[in-house]
Amino acid sequence: MSIRIALYQSEIQYEDKNYNLNKSEQAIETAVHGGADLVLMPEMSFTGFSMNTNVTMDNDELCLERIQAYARKYAVCIGFGWVRKTSELAENCYTIVNTFGDVILNYIKIHPFSYAGEDKFFKAGEKISYCDIKGLPVSVFICYDLRFPEIFQCASSKASAIIVPANWPDVRRSHWNSLLQARAIETQTYIIGINCVGYQRAQYYSGGSQVIHPNGDIIGKLDDEGSEGVLLCDITYDVDTYRQGFPVKMDRKPELYRNLLQRECDVRK
Repeated sequence: MSIRIALYQSEIQYEDKNYNLNKSEQAIETAVHGGADLVLMPEMSFTGFSMNTNVTMDNDELCLERIQAYARKYAVCIGFGWVRKTSELAENCYTIVNTFGDVILNYIKIHPFSYAGEDKFFKAGEKISYCDIKGLPVSVFICYDLRFPEIFQCASSKASAIIVPANWPDVRRSHWNSLLQARAIETQTYIIGINCVGYQRAQYYSGGSQVIHPNGDIIGKLDDEGSEGVLLCDITYDVDTYRQGFPVKMDRKPELYRNLLQRECDVRK
């Protein structure tokens, strides 16, 4: 048994929601014709990685409603990134809707990218989110979250696949490839990385969207030379079998890790 996913490695027109929303329908249609059950898009799918929240915030729920309409029209699940308004700071969100357009997962980025000032405009999330797609339990983290393995271990206790939508720049391309593979190997979970391509102002994004098996093998990848495209990839329901055959998780000591971390924090005080 398997599920077919489509990774839409898009060239995002910076801060132009309508353009990107219109173009995304073409990719969704292509994915559905290829038999996709789930279409996944990068972080901030329709605006790019912008701190201009007055422009990017989906105050009128334009993005959500359009994607819900696409999901119903093409009878496919869709994951997309967008910016939600709160009472103070905005939220960097990733949402998955089902074939009826119902929201089945909403995740808020836990680690805003302070190096770029994201923390000054975006509120940090505090929860891990899950949903089930055709019997496959999935979770989501966003871009910079990839550098924090602790949350991936937490999510892998329930999830068989973890989705990582991103706007990951070419200058740190090697980190993207290495960290995605490491997260798959150490959690024994499918890792699905969806990046964007092209320029957003002065920043260049080269893609490299990929699906990695729990054993670390790359089972599908789009090029990392800046080409837009759709990758179709089948994920089989073999995570439990793989973990039973190589039972690394059995030897984990989460209580000890918590105590060690607390001890180190106390020492630093």
